[in-house]
Amino acid sequence: MKNTALKVHPSDNVIVALRDFAAGEEVVFQDHRFQLQEAIPTKHKFAERDFAQGDIITMYGVTVGKALLPIPRGARITTTNLAHASNAYEVGKRQTDWNAPDISKFKDQTFQGYLRADGAVGTRNYWLVIPLVFCENRNIKVIREAMLESLGYATDRDFSVDMAGLIQQYQNGATADTILATEVIKTGSDIQRNRLFPNVDGIKFLTHEGGCGGIRQDSETLCRLLAGYITHPNVAGATILSLGCQNAQISLLESAIAEIKPTFDKPLYLLEQQASKSERDFIAQAVKKTFTGLMEANKTTRQPAGLHHLSLGLECGGSDGFSGISANPALGYTSDLLVALKAKTILSEFPELNGVEQEMINRCLTEESAKKFAHIMATYAQRAEEVGSGFDMNPSPGNIKDGLITDAMKSAGAAKKGGTSPVVGVLDYTEQVSDPGLYLLCTPGNDVESTTGLAGSGANLIVFTTGLGTPTGNPIAPTVKMSSNTALANRMADLIDINAGTVISGEDTIESKGEELLELLIKVASGEVLTKAERLGQDDFIPWKRGVSL
Repeated sequence: MKNTALKVHPSDNVIVALRDFAAGEEVVFQDHRFQLQEAIPTKHKFAERDFAQGDIITMYGVTVGKALLPIPRGARITTTNLAHASNAYEVGKRQTDWNAPDISKFKDQTFQGYLRADGAVGTRNYWLVIPLVFCENRNIKVIREAMLESLGYATDRDFSVDMAGLIQQYQNGATADTILATEVIKTGSDIQRNRLFPNVDGIKFLTHEGGCGGIRQDSETLCRLLAGYITHPNVAGATILSLGCQNAQISLLESAIAEIKPTFDKPLYLLEQQASKSERDFIAQAVKKTFTGLMEANKTTRQPAGLHHLSLGLECGGSDGFSGISANPALGYTSDLLVALKAKTILSEFPELNGVEQEMINRCLTEESAKKFAHIMATYAQRAEEVGSGFDMNPSPGNIKDGLITDAMKSAGAAKKGGTSPVVGVLDYTEQVSDPGLYLLCTPGNDVESTTGLAGSGANLIVFTTGLGTPTGNPIAPTVKMSSNTALANRMADLIDINAGTVISGEDTIESKGEELLELLIKVASGEVLTKAERLGQDDFIPWKRGVSL
């Protein structure tokens, strides 16, 4: 018989509803009978025992809240009876022993990637056009309109009208009947098949609101982020537009590139508008240089590469009460498989590690990394409190509506994306991954600020788990969307790439779904499969200014 309730960890004192329960309904779970005090919606929790005011509520084996008032057995856990609470943490003895998963199924597999001169391997071959300051955003859009569709990269539309073909026929003397019989609709795939540069997967035009004003550190951070994108293995080269007088000077960008990649040798075109003859000439030079860069980038072709060249960003957003039970643990198992294969994985969103800090500290391979993580978390929390906020305010209305009542509850489920492997390094925002293994990267919990940071630190793929649905993608790192529940996968099939709801229904295990996800990632990395976000042209890019963002 299909299970209707679940206890995530043996030490938990709340039970998860796997279907809607009516008030007064009797639930039988592990030989215990519960008379429900009120209706319990799917994904929400009810009390396993009577709680007194101040009692600790436990889920995923950790503290996720404190009872605000007495909660009777069988009552629903809500924001009115539960407040955020989490355990204290300290750097002490670490526990880094790890039982790696069986990788025999994947150890000899390869993907078709783009080999770079520095030995890195890309899953895509992109050219970037980026402004150093928001003043250049309009020029970026002008260049985009001039180049994107004409070169066959308008992936954000289902079709286009081939006016050029009609004009050509008219100029060649075609009759009205011939014109009327001509096929003028090109599908998205037709447009892409007609690309002038078939080995270039796309031209990515990034815009942002930074580069000047604010504090100088914002511009320095922006330059380091952009340097991470320019040196990224998925990027063949870049065209950079500078106004000239802004804080984010070309020299800052060049220094950041040299720091990340001292042997950097990709084509890089740096244009300054205030030193140009005119705006028209400035745009013309940018277009021509970009075109010659595409000619060079087109010489690179896909070649077989080992899976250890993959670097996977671990992301969640629009989370629900099933995210920490299905999609996140499945992604965590994929992370463990990749770490065992000597690849890299990156867990971000530090506000969503609140309450599981001790687990992460214990998994750090070095005391230095443990101390760095503890320091960043404490500083982040303090700064949030100084502006009248706090990690406890992280859950969104959508999270709460679908069963994630406190930040600690949300975090305990979000952390499952990181699997069980040791933490080899802790990175502050814009720092780069290096050796194989799992990294912790400081980013906000904001979806796009986080995915922007993951790609900037070296992720050449991203998996984004979601329970409520999201269109989010990234300009340079293909972003696979994984649903936590089957209803979402069916309702938003145009956004979701893989469904982990089968873990809830019992059709899959965490392990089988994690292996299925890795198989999909190999196809995505090889260019055999485009993600739904890529097909929709969902190129979300928001640099973090290092202010308080939850």
